[in-house]
Amino acid sequence: MRNRNTIELLGYWELIYNPGFKPLEFDGFRKQAGLNSFVMTPKKWVENTDAIGIISKSGRYGGTFAHKDIAFEFASWISIEFKLYIIKEFQRLKSEESDRLKLDWNMQRTLSKVNYQIHTGAISENLVPPELSKKEASLIYATEADVLNMALFGKTASQWRKENPGKEGNIRDQATLEQLVVLTNLESLNAVLIQQNLPQYERLLQLNKIAIHQLETLLNNSAIKKLK
Repeated sequence: MRNRNTIELLGYWELIYNPGFKPLEFDGFRKQAGLNSFVMTPKKWVENTDAIGIISKSGRYGGTFAHKDIAFEFASWISIEFKLYIIKEFQRLKSEESDRLKLDWNMQRTLSKVNYQIHTGAISENLVPPELSKKEASLIYATEADVLNMALFGKTASQWRKENPGKEGNIRDQATLEQLVVLTNLESLNAVLIQQNLPQYERLLQLNKIAIHQLETLLNNSAIKKLK
């Protein structure tokens, strides 16, 4: 619990899933983490930040309990065997999914696309969304899903259906692998921005700029293009 990475893991999980989390207290703990004088316990963490990812109970039947996301990460850190098991199980599940859906799944290929550094290269004009104006961002859309759709694709789900009446599925079903990777990031970032009480149109403008930057990062990478 004194480790900075541990504090950040717990804090970012709470920012995404816990509306009542106290981000200022989290930020204070994060700055102190790693110092010799820093002491942290599950009970102190919960009491000071109103965290829900960890529960600490005293008494005969007490103990420390955590949400499975956090528990899996802790177990992976404690036991390399468990971490390898998680990786193998993940590969097995994706392999089964690929068989069912006839998808060309390759874990190494996907991880390389997500993690490789930026280089120069051509950008696909059809993939990177246009930068939204303040006027466009001020429009109120029906759901938060359409906020993400506008940020990433430059259009709502309804607009896409009108433009593509003959295609099956929805706008996200037709997304590329790069777009799906960015979409996952936008979902987490949007949750943090909502926690900061930013108006919807401001969140949309920020998410749109992030989507453009991240897609350019992936598409500019010559090594990634060779894997396609």
